[in-house]
Amino acid sequence: MASKFDAEALELHERHHGKLAITPTVPIATRDDLSRAYTPGVAAPCLAIKDNPEKIYDYTTKGNMVAVVTNGTAVLGLGNIGAGAGLPVMEGKSILFKGFAGVDSVPVCVNSQKVEDVVKVCQLIAPTYGGINLEDIKAPQCFDIENELKKTLDIPVFHDDQHGTAIVVVSALLNAYKYLEKDLRTAKIVINGAGAAGQAIARLLFSYGIQTVVLCDTTGAVYEGRTENMNPYKDSLAKVSNRQKEKGSLAQVIKGKDIFIGVSAPGSLTPEMIKSMNPDPVIMAMANPVPEILPDEAKAAGARIVCTGRSDFPNQVNNLLAFPGIFRGALDVRAKEINDEMKIAAADAIASLISESELNETNIIASPLDPRVAPTVAAAVAKAALDTGVARRKDLTPEDVANHTRELLGHAVG
Repeated sequence: MASKFDAEALELHERHHGKLAITPTVPIATRDDLSRAYTPGVAAPCLAIKDNPEKIYDYTTKGNMVAVVTNGTAVLGLGNIGAGAGLPVMEGKSILFKGFAGVDSVPVCVNSQKVEDVVKVCQLIAPTYGGINLEDIKAPQCFDIENELKKTLDIPVFHDDQHGTAIVVVSALLNAYKYLEKDLRTAKIVINGAGAAGQAIARLLFSYGIQTVVLCDTTGAVYEGRTENMNPYKDSLAKVSNRQKEKGSLAQVIKGKDIFIGVSAPGSLTPEMIKSMNPDPVIMAMANPVPEILPDEAKAAGARIVCTGRSDFPNQVNNLLAFPGIFRGALDVRAKEINDEMKIAAADAIASLISESELNETNIIASPLDPRVAPTVAAAVAKAALDTGVARRKDLTPEDVANHTRELLGHAVG
């Protein structure tokens, strides 16, 4: 779908030849500078790392470097456009990492749709990076890739399309139900879209003790025993969701629900469906650029709170609230992984940015431009890493991590 920014974006990318560059962090103006930064001096850190591999974090960029990995099979709403065509998005992700949390990153576009190829590339380049952010890889291959890398690597591996989305969605629901003065654990939820984001959202909701979650895909409700359009990951989720084994289309299973979460297709939610839900439902219509239903239509049909993925409507669900701070916190304490406790900590931290007195129907999600976001999320994630024993560095406090993040972003410390 054409955007009013298309012409400006093309001109910007052509003028700058992309959006990234490498800048030296040390002087290289004199012979002595060269001798220290390169030969012969560079042999000293090489040998130090050989003797103690953990020194790689002290003597190189590894501790602040993330690989942004894609194979271009699910780029934005554009679909399977190929690895090279996905590079502008990966460059964009990299500048967001840098601009919002001071994290350096490099796009890695793997020209293969084979799971084993993407896994192998990541395994081979892992010594260079403190973490790997998987991006725009189609389901169910994205699950296979992430699971295998988490088993074989000792650095954080995070598929943002899954977990970043889930974290921000849950943070929004925490605030929505705080504002509504209801217990989120008792909510009846339907998720439309059972791909990467939908499954991750469901699993994170379960971590919060929510019991009634029904996922729908193009075939209808996902339930244990369904055979059509299933895969091992849907089978696994069917065992712990939709305990009542509700069957049928979205229009059928949405009846009597409290929350709709859409990670699906434009126009898939109708006013009639909202009217069949319980009173004052929360609608999260996050298809981009056109949501499952427009906010005005949802409100007119009885929705109490509406969220979308767009910046031109209130309550934008934006992964930018999550991934920069998550990696900042994980990198600072040299975490070996990003576990469920760290994801929960991130969701709670994002929700905490809006005080109870500030909550209202159009203000349940913080702005990603709020300078408190990355320091708050990074500190919470670092604390969770320390508490769960996955941090290599144990000499830092969460406040140290928050202050480091502020310093990197040029914010006042304290």
